[in-house]
Order: sequence, then C-alpha cells, then structure tokens
Amino acid sequence: MAITQLPSTHEGERHMFPTGDIHRPRGFDPSIDVSGLVDMDGGYLDRAIFTDQRLYEQEQARVFATSWLFLGHVEQLQRPGDFFTTYMGEDPVIVTKDKSGRIRAFLNSCRHRGARVLRADYGQTRAFTCTYHGWSYDLEGRLISVPNEAAYPEGGWDRDQWGLLEVAQLDTVLGLIFATWNPQAPTLDEQLGDMKYYMEAFLDRDSEGTTIVGGITKWILKGNWKLAAEQFGTDWYHVNMSHASALMVLSPTGRGPKKEIAETPGRQYSDERGNGTGFPTHPKSRFDAQPVHEYYDYAALAGRLGQARVQGPMTTGHATVFPNFSYLPVNGSIRVWHPKGPDEIEIWAWTVLDKSMPEEVREAQRLYNLRTFGPSGIFEQDDGENWSEIQAISRGWQTNRVPLNYQMGIGSEREDGVYPGSTSTLYSDSAGRRFYRRWAELMNTPAWHETEQS
Repeated sequence: MAITQLPSTHEGERHMFPTGDIHRPRGFDPSIDVSGLVDMDGGYLDRAIFTDQRLYEQEQARVFATSWLFLGHVEQLQRPGDFFTTYMGEDPVIVTKDKSGRIRAFLNSCRHRGARVLRADYGQTRAFTCTYHGWSYDLEGRLISVPNEAAYPEGGWDRDQWGLLEVAQLDTVLGLIFATWNPQAPTLDEQLGDMKYYMEAFLDRDSEGTTIVGGITKWILKGNWKLAAEQFGTDWYHVNMSHASALMVLSPTGRGPKKEIAETPGRQYSDERGNGTGFPTHPKSRFDAQPVHEYYDYAALAGRLGQARVQGPMTTGHATVFPNFSYLPVNGSIRVWHPKGPDEIEIWAWTVLDKSMPEEVREAQRLYNLRTFGPSGIFEQDDGENWSEIQAISRGWQTNRVPLNYQMGIGSEREDGVYPGSTSTLYSDSAGRRFYRRWAELMNTPAWHETEQS
C-alpha cells in the first residue's frame, strides 16, 4: 500500500469570511484526497487518519457537518423549557423542548459575540440569555431581547435575522434524539436502514419504551474517536485477549468462560452507510447482572422481537451507528464519542433501561453498567488502554510507513436469510471496512455547504 503524501496548507488560506446571506456557513477549502489512505477492498489502512490535524479539520466539515449525530434521550426533556447541552462534532448545541412540546436543537453560540448562550449541562428555563451582553432568545430560537437596542441603526437592523442557528433536521428513533446540519441528508430512517432491526433488540423490548438512570457519565481519553467507534461496530476479536481478566472475574468458576462460549459463534452486520453491529448466537452468551437476567421472560420477548433477535442482537453484542454513536445491549450502555482533536475523545455514557423494570432491577443494571463500562469499569479500562496505546505511538516515522491490517473476514459477507442485510462471521473486520469506506467516501465528497457556495 502506497502512503499518500499529505499536501501542505497555509494558515491564511484555510478559513474564509462568509459572504452573502448571514446564515451561510463559512467557506471550506478541502485539500486532502484520502483515497491513498483507505484501501478497504484490500483491507489496508494508513494510520495518518488518526493523527493528522488537517484530516481532522476536514472530518468536521465533511463527516460531522453532513451526518446524523446522536444528541440524547427523549427522557432528558420532560416538559417545555427543559434543556440539555451537548456537541455535534466540536459544535456546542442546545437541545430543548419548546412551548408546543416540539424537540429542537440550536447552535449554542450567541449571534452577537459568539459566547455560549447556555453554560449549564441541563436545566429548565423560559428563555436563553447570554451572560456576556444579555441577548436573549426564546425556546423557538427567536431573538427576543437586546439591551440598548435603540443604538442599532434604523433600517439596517432586523432582529428576526439574528435568532439562534437551528439544525437542519431533527428526528427521534426508539427514544433516541438525532440531528444533522445537512438539509440534504436522507431521513434518519434511511440512514439506519436495516440497522434499526438490530437496535430494536435493545431498545424495543418493552412496549412502554425506555428510560435513563444515573445521569450522564463523562470522561476523557487520549485516542482518536474513530478507534472507539470502529471497535464498537466491528471488534469481537479483542474480547478474549483484552478482557481476559474481566471474564475471569465474571465467570462462575473464576477461570473464565467455557470454550464453547469463549469461541462463540455469531454474526456481524454492516452496511454501506457505515453502521455495524456484532453479536454472539450461543444461548449462554449473556453476561447480564443476575437480577436483570432473571427479570426477562425470554419466551415473551421472542414473541415480541422474534427468536433470532433474542438469541442474537439482544445478547452480549456491540454496535455503532455511524459516525460516533455506540451501544452495548447487555448492560444498557449507550455512548457518544465526542472528538476533541485528532488525539483525544470525550466520552459521554448513559444507562438505558426498560420503563417497566422495577426499582431493584434498575439499580442492579445501573451498578452493573458502572462496574463494567463506566470510566473505571473492568472492561472499559481495557478498551481505553488499547486506544491510548495505539495513539501514543502513531506519530513515529517508521510506524507510519506500515499500513494497518483490516483483512479478517474478507469474502465472508452474505445475506444469511436469518438476519437482515449483509452479515459476516462474528470474528471479522467487515463492519470496520464498511465504517472506513463510508468515512473515506464522505471525506472525498463535497459537502452540502460547499455545493451551496459553488
């Protein structure tokens, strides 16, 4: 695999002032063709995609500015005026419920001098008021108050033109809120496609839906966001090695799982939109907290979801919705990988439960989630160490001359007649290849904001 030479750029050429309509995004001058960095037909990857600052900036404009991104759970907004703040890529965002009960999302940046309008993580309010100069916005994003407004020029000032910038599209699926800046993006249902079938095995077990407990746990790791998103979409391969000590702790004998479970059969789904999930299909491949396991009526769930979903995607699986939303069905963990530069991830994680769960089962699942995949969880520690280790050595000269291998499972993809879409064996890089193929496609395609300005 040939290593692509990244072209140089000049600081003064990278950012241009917006022209014309004040709502038009700033210009973007793409300069890097990533075709030589991603060869998913052959199964090779150049690790420059994890370290190069210019590629990271291009990601913000062509991956995060164009994709559907996870914002939060609908249970975080109970009544009009409730809000929480989050990120879409590195853009800060306010998510709120307006007076009519509609969920909306706005760029968390005052239109006057650009400070964040809201600095709280969550709360309840009647209006959003910037603490810098006092510009105030209602729950629909309209500018409603400007101190000393009479000083603005007569005839040249139109308050209606200076409301908060709202996302182009927002939708919910199975209790989860997603949004995109891209007015040309396909619908959320189209983006998910068959992936929704697999998500339902986790998020549609209860006719009453899901809820969240314990708030949001947040922590920071050294590592590129794609390393985490890729693993959750494709990598069962690391489990027996990386998590050997954790599996010993959780096994009844203390010696780890039996051979037929450690080498479990399973499937891995992937699609051309970059989504991926893998799951064992052995009936004993479950590592639930005991009260949670005893709570479920698997026969009733098979009637609701189908036996294939109960024996497969509902087990100890893993999943990523492209680009940076992931979940683990077995312990109710959902998380988003917020990029904070090419070398750092800020991880936000929630515990999601069936609404019908009694209090003691909810508490058992909350604690189990924290102990396994919380920031100090016995599995999470292993994963974070791996990502940080990869990142720590990825800037070396000789290290960067050697491509990474993503060849496992090439040619094993097929439609098996049991699970929707294209699936591979459980031990496979198939979903990883699809993830990076989609990433490269977006990186090499002019985004909606570029075509609007051409």
